[in-house]
Amino acid sequence: MSAAEVLTVAAEGGVIGDGRTGANLALGVGLTGVITGWLALARVAGRISTGNARTGAMSAMAVGLLGTALAVVHLATSSGGPGTGNGMVGAIAAIPLGLIAMAFGRRALARSRAAEGNGDRLERGREFGSASHESSGP
Repeated sequence: MSAAEVLTVAAEGGVIGDGRTGANLALGVGLTGVITGWLALARVAGRISTGNARTGAMSAMAVGLLGTALAVVHLATSSGGPGTGNGMVGAIAAIPLGLIAMAFGRRALARSRAAEGNGDRLERGREFGSASHESSGP
């Protein structure tokens, strides 16, 4: 089965279930991405000491993209309109969740790169500072 077929089956609600299953899946994936992105931001800020912020940021971006794709495919394949029980409103709500997850992930990734850059500069400053102190001694 190709990736497009898998996304279509997932967005339509799978083999069993009603029309809302695909939207609920997209909502769950989007919410998972938002939580992962928020935790990655907390790791970069130092509020959480476990885990790797870069891995969390990249995971949040990937999960957010997947949630957005599932929601868009569900919207494209569902029939009827809002209020018909096909999950269109849930899919519409899942799109911003996926985008927020991607934004959180991108922000955490940028902050982790900046923190690594500052750490490198501090190390270089310490090396140069210690070298200058040693050479200016008596």
